[in-house]
Amino acid sequence: MQKSKLWTKDFLAVSLTSFFVFVIFYMLTVTLPLFATDELHASKQSLGLIVTIFLVSGIVFRPLAGKWMTTLGQKKVLLIGVFIFLIGSILYMNIHSLSALLLLRVLHGIGFGMSTTATGAIVANVIPEQRKGEGMGYYATFMNLAMVVGPFVGLTLTNTLSHTAVFTVAVVSSVLAVLCSLVLRVPDVQASSATNEIQPAKGLAAFFEYRSLPISVAGLVVAFSYASVISFVSIYAKEMGFTQASSFFFVVYAVCLLASRPFTGKWFDQYGENSVVYPSILSLAIGIFLLSQATTSWVFLLAGALIGLGFGTITSSFQSIAVKKASPHRRGVATATFFVFFDSGMGLGSFLLGILSTAAGYKGMYMFCSIIALLAIAVYLVLHGRKSQKQRIISQNESLGK
Repeated sequence: MQKSKLWTKDFLAVSLTSFFVFVIFYMLTVTLPLFATDELHASKQSLGLIVTIFLVSGIVFRPLAGKWMTTLGQKKVLLIGVFIFLIGSILYMNIHSLSALLLLRVLHGIGFGMSTTATGAIVANVIPEQRKGEGMGYYATFMNLAMVVGPFVGLTLTNTLSHTAVFTVAVVSSVLAVLCSLVLRVPDVQASSATNEIQPAKGLAAFFEYRSLPISVAGLVVAFSYASVISFVSIYAKEMGFTQASSFFFVVYAVCLLASRPFTGKWFDQYGENSVVYPSILSLAIGIFLLSQATTSWVFLLAGALIGLGFGTITSSFQSIAVKKASPHRRGVATATFFVFFDSGMGLGSFLLGILSTAAGYKGMYMFCSIIALLAIAVYLVLHGRKSQKQRIISQNESLGK
């Protein structure tokens, strides 16, 4: 049987839109703490708020975006989101106080929440059903590349030029995200024009996909531990004297992720979620543990390799599970549900770990987060892993019976 085509114009357009949005997200996440410290003289305790407020803003608007996609249409919600994101990127040029920065992060978070919820829903409908795991894996690769390009460009520009150069790149990337969104062709499926068999959800069900909640909770725990990396690795590297290595941390991250991508997506489809998820969480936990023990640039970069291999695979796997649980017309809501929990873990982690790092130091914080990452294995097993294994055994027995 010939495989359905995966690499279509629309798949590339939505993946590139996601890429440019996440480039800005990761670039600003690692550089704004430095900007706040160098230019705004912010305290160490307040640095976590820069990420937390942004993510809380996105969390609030994700369920709304999921609901709006069933009424306004997916592309309209995407365009509104990327235009808000563009406006936010431009306004960074005129920030002169921490309070103004935090207020802007609220606006920018709204655009981020709407646009990324829309791209996640759109790509789930663009990818052929029989290639869902593989397609979501490649889509996630664009986000994972953004994890590399964003921090690398941001830290390089910060170290060699200025924070203004970082903000200029953010504006350019925002414009590119808008252009990719405009060329994307997405059929607008509205609730009012849906078939009579599809009844609009009411109450909380209009904002959350209950069938995606278990994997979303597991995603929250993983994101909490990863918040220690994305929010504090640049400050930690500077403190440890790894300034040059910090720019290459996410490059190593990407190399390991990209080397594994051709295999992990196919393994997900062929052998089930568990065959990919358990090793990935373990890799993340070991990588964060190595950060806590890093005394040389070599160990610091090895940690980046293991974290990239683990976290990059986990995010695509969990998102794929979340949308597979939902009906096609509910994939926007399922995507919103997953990212509400995922961003909650990231935001909560950034805030609480900022406090923990003040009390226990960054090494102690990373040691604690490696334990949290290991805890995610148990959470996944209880909430989804056991059920997934049982369903796979039943499917295999049915196939053998035929």
